[in-house]
Amino acid sequence: MKNAVGRKWLLLLVLLLSFTMVLSACGGGNAAKNEPPANNQTENNNQGTADEGSTTAQSPLELALKGEYKGTKVTMFGPFVDADQVKFENSIKEFEEKTGIDIQYEGSKEFEATINIRVDGGNAPDIADFPQPGLLASIAQTGKVIDLTNILDPDKLKENYNQSWLDMGTMDGKDGSILAGIWNRSNVKSLVWYPKKQFEAAGYEIPETWDELMALTEQIAKDGDPAWSIGIESGAATGWTATDWVEDIMLRTTTPENYDKWVSGELPFTSPEVKHAVEKMSDIWLNKDYVYGGTKSIVTTAFGDAPAPMFTDPPKAWFHRQGNFITSFFPETAKVDEDYDWFYLPSIDPQYGKPVLVAGDIYAMFNDRPEVRAVMEFFTTGESIKTWVQSGGVIAPMNDASLDWYSSESDRRMAKLVQDASTLRFDGSDLMPGKVGAGTFWKGMTDYVSGTATLDEALKQIQSGWDN
Repeated sequence: MKNAVGRKWLLLLVLLLSFTMVLSACGGGNAAKNEPPANNQTENNNQGTADEGSTTAQSPLELALKGEYKGTKVTMFGPFVDADQVKFENSIKEFEEKTGIDIQYEGSKEFEATINIRVDGGNAPDIADFPQPGLLASIAQTGKVIDLTNILDPDKLKENYNQSWLDMGTMDGKDGSILAGIWNRSNVKSLVWYPKKQFEAAGYEIPETWDELMALTEQIAKDGDPAWSIGIESGAATGWTATDWVEDIMLRTTTPENYDKWVSGELPFTSPEVKHAVEKMSDIWLNKDYVYGGTKSIVTTAFGDAPAPMFTDPPKAWFHRQGNFITSFFPETAKVDEDYDWFYLPSIDPQYGKPVLVAGDIYAMFNDRPEVRAVMEFFTTGESIKTWVQSGGVIAPMNDASLDWYSSESDRRMAKLVQDASTLRFDGSDLMPGKVGAGTFWKGMTDYVSGTATLDEALKQIQSGWDN
């Protein structure tokens, strides 16, 4: 009897112990759910997705800076050669060292002729630098350009670029609109250069409006000097400087939408809008009292020689409208911010704001790999062009490029002008088909300025490039 009772108590004790262990296990499981998970996952995610327990994904650039793509190679093809290639390679050196990604850049003076052959032949580089977005647009229509819409963070792009840059990078793809490229380097064209010391000594003031510009032009003529020094001779490219003037004035006398239609051929050269722009230009160009050497000298003066009269003592001319690259044609002894400076070519119609005509380089992606995405993301940052900005000669289109990087007050103001522009538009002749932009447009303007064609005749001649 006693043994039977003992066996019963032992059985009861075993059951109680088992029940207690079950409760402990359940309680322990609930406690574990309320604690942070153990950090036993891999440190990085090679695919660029969120780690388990993380709320945000890491971008390819962030992963690259952690060394995820160390040892990989990204090929790049573009027009930078000689000194420009050195400046470009210096600008990417630190990124390569930090990430271990080898950006293998190949520069060519025959880039425009070669890139189509390489793309068509299935030998496209990972990334290509297009100095003429019109060429990229034609390739984008083949469907061989990677759409960056879902590759780069759209919110970051909107934060770091003036919307006009994104608009100019959006092109027609094979199956609809795509973000075909991102901008990395820019040049500013809406500038009027002048001899700073003498200008201030003469008591002249920077014009803020087109009417003030024309009044000052007339005042300088009354003082005995032609205000403007203009030259369009450039060998086989004679006339291109005249097209820049027309483009700048088009942005100031009609809508950006009309400018885009004009560039694409929807708005003909014979339209009232284009004729009005050339007439505005003619108010200066065709007045013999306003141009150094008179109107007929414009066609025979080389564009690089045109600024020279500003640097005599005293100046023989006071204004020269040209992009920021023109300073390489200035006397080596002339000092920026001291001997010369620039002001913004004033607006004409206030309703069109403060537009700026630009040129630059747009980078497109042809092969989609994580390391290529990382390099493309890097190129959307001001850091990617910092050393080039510091060396002078280029303007960063990104908003995160510090104005302190620029080596002169002139360049800082230029960068600020680009950042604050109400509208940015690319050089129109570079966007048009070659037979127009680098053909009938150049020749038609040259014929008009030389007097061998009336304005109506010249505009019809230019339009024939589209019609044919």
